[in-house]
Amino acid sequence: MEFTQPLYFLCLLLLVPYILWYVLWRNRGKRKMEASLTVSDSFAYKDAPVSWRVRLIHLPMLLRCLAFAAIVCALARPQTHNAWDERSVEGIDIMLAIDVSTSMLAEDLRPNRIEAAKQVAGEFISDRANDNIGLTIFAGEAFTQCPMTTDHTSLLNMLKGVRTDIAAQGVISDGTAIGMGLANAVSRLKGSKAKSKVVILLTDGSNNMGDISPMTAAQIAKSMNVRVYTIGVGTNKVARYPMPVAGGVQYVNIPVEIDTKTLKSIAAMSEGNYYRATNTKELRQIYHDIDKLEKTKMNVKKFSKRYEVYQPFAALAVLLLLLEMLLRLTVLRRN
Repeated sequence: MEFTQPLYFLCLLLLVPYILWYVLWRNRGKRKMEASLTVSDSFAYKDAPVSWRVRLIHLPMLLRCLAFAAIVCALARPQTHNAWDERSVEGIDIMLAIDVSTSMLAEDLRPNRIEAAKQVAGEFISDRANDNIGLTIFAGEAFTQCPMTTDHTSLLNMLKGVRTDIAAQGVISDGTAIGMGLANAVSRLKGSKAKSKVVILLTDGSNNMGDISPMTAAQIAKSMNVRVYTIGVGTNKVARYPMPVAGGVQYVNIPVEIDTKTLKSIAAMSEGNYYRATNTKELRQIYHDIDKLEKTKMNVKKFSKRYEVYQPFAALAVLLLLLEMLLRLTVLRRN
C-alpha cells in the first residue's frame, strides 16, 4: 500500500493543539460548570472506589482523535496495485552442447564426468533466469534435447534425465561427433534475434564420428555471429573407468585423449575461449567465468493497475464517530 497524497498527513499536527485544549482549558471549564460539594477535608474519600465510568471518561476524546486520523488517511489516497514487468531482453541466447558418449562415465571428476557436467550446467542455468537456454547432446550423433526456452524448470528436468547409456541402447551411435554437436547447437540459434548468441560445448574426447567436421561447424558458427566456448573435460593422463563385465563392474584405466588443438581452433575462430577442466572445481570455475563474460542486458518496463483503498479508513472513521456519540450521549453522559 502507498499514499499518493502524503502531504495530508501534516493535518495530524492539528491533534496537538486539540489535545492541549482538552487537557488544559476544556476540562477546567467543565469543572466550573458542574455541580460541586465543598468539604473541609477529602481524607474520608481517599479509599473510595473509582467507577468504570470515571475510568472511561476520556474515551470519547480518544475516539475523536482516532476518527480524525482515519479521515486524514482516507484523504491521503491510499492505493494498492498489481504490477508486472515486461522485459525487453537485449541479451543472450545460449545453447549447451554436452558430450554423452560412454567415456563420460570416467570417474576422474566426481562422481563421474557426466554427472559433474550436469550438476555444474544446472547451476549455470539457475543463475541466468532471464536468458533463453537450450540443450544439445551428442555422441556419435547429435540431437536437441531441449530447444531454447526461458522455462528453466523444464530445461533442468530434461538435463537431469541426460544419460550416457543412450548409445549403448542403440538410440544413437557411440563415439564423439564434435562437429555434429556444434552444428546442431548452432542451427538452434539460426532464427535468434538476440544481440549475443553463445554455444558452450563440453567434451572429453576427439572428433571421430559425424558428417560435419568440427572446423566446418566452427565456420558456420562464425558466419552466424555465434560465439563458442569449448571445454575439455578429463585428467591429463589416464582416468578410472567402470567397465561392465559379467555379473558386475571392473575398473580400468583408460587414456584421456582430448583434441585440445581442435577445441582451441573452434573457440578462436568464433571469438570464444577454450577451457580445460581436470576436476569438478575447475569445471565450476569455468562456468562461473563464462557467466561473468556473458552478461544479459535488458530494459524493464513496469506496468501497474492501481486500486483506491480509502474505503476501510472512511468506514473506520464513521464507526469511531458513531461510537463516540453513542458513549457521550448515553453511559458517559455528563449532566
